[in-house]
Amino acid sequence: MSTDICALKGRVALVTGAGRGVGRQVALHLAAHGAGGVVVNDADAGRAESVAKEVRAAGVSALAATADVGDFDAVTAMFERAGAELGPVGILVNNAGNRGAAPRPKGRPRPLWEQTPEDWEPWLQVNLDGVLNCTRNALAHMVPEGYGRIVTVISDAGRVGETHGMEIYSGAKAGAAGLTRAVARLGGRYGVTANSVALGATRTPAIAALTENEEFARKMLSNYVIRRFGEPEDAANMILFLASDAAGWITGQTVPVNGGYSMTL
Repeated sequence: MSTDICALKGRVALVTGAGRGVGRQVALHLAAHGAGGVVVNDADAGRAESVAKEVRAAGVSALAATADVGDFDAVTAMFERAGAELGPVGILVNNAGNRGAAPRPKGRPRPLWEQTPEDWEPWLQVNLDGVLNCTRNALAHMVPEGYGRIVTVISDAGRVGETHGMEIYSGAKAGAAGLTRAVARLGGRYGVTANSVALGATRTPAIAALTENEEFARKMLSNYVIRRFGEPEDAANMILFLASDAAGWITGQTVPVNGGYSMTL
C-alpha cells in the first residue's frame, strides 16, 4: 500500500509552460508521484520535447504539446490530442506566464501612462486569456468525469500590486486568481477543485537574467524574510499537493510560496 499522500493514482496531467523553470519541475514532480501521463506544453517545441523525454525516462507516458495558450483553437486541439493519446486530463497546472513567446522589451519599461494596448496584450494573452482558455477546456473534460484538479500559478504581484512596468502583469495575475476562485465555486459540485499558488522571486531563467547584477540581487532579497530566492522545487511541492487527493477539501484559495515576501491575508 502506498504511503505517498500525494500519489496521483494514474491521472493524466497537463502543465503549461513546462519547457523549463517551474513548469519543468512540476512535470517531473507529477511524474514521480504517480501521474498516468503528463502533457508537457510549451511555446517552444524543442523545450517541450526535452522535458517530455525526462518524463518518459521516469517511466511515465508523456506528450510534448507545442501550443500558444493564448490561442483558443490551439488549446482546444491540444486537449483533444491529450485525451486521444493519454486519456482525459484530470489535472491542469496553468503555469505559462510572463510574456510567453513574445520577447521582453529591452531597457527600462515605459510608465503606464505612456503605454498602449500593444504593450499590454502579450501579458494579458498569456497570464489571463491563457488561463481562461486552458481552464475552459479542462472543465469540459473534468465535469463529465466527476473529478478534476486545477492549479493556477500566479505571482505575489497579483496580491500586492507591483509597479515599475509590472502593472499589467499584476492585473492579469490578479484576474487569473479571481477566475480560479469563481471556477472553484462552479466546479465543487462536480468534484473539481481550483486553487492558485502565488510565487515570489523563484530561480528561473527569467529571474537569473534579472539577478546577474549582484547589487540588484541583494536589494531584491532584502524584501524576503527567508534570505534566498525560491527554487522550482519549492513551487512544485505545493502544486503537487494541491493537485493530489491530499488537498481534496481545499478549493478557491490562493496559497503563497514566497519566502515571506508578503504576509497579507
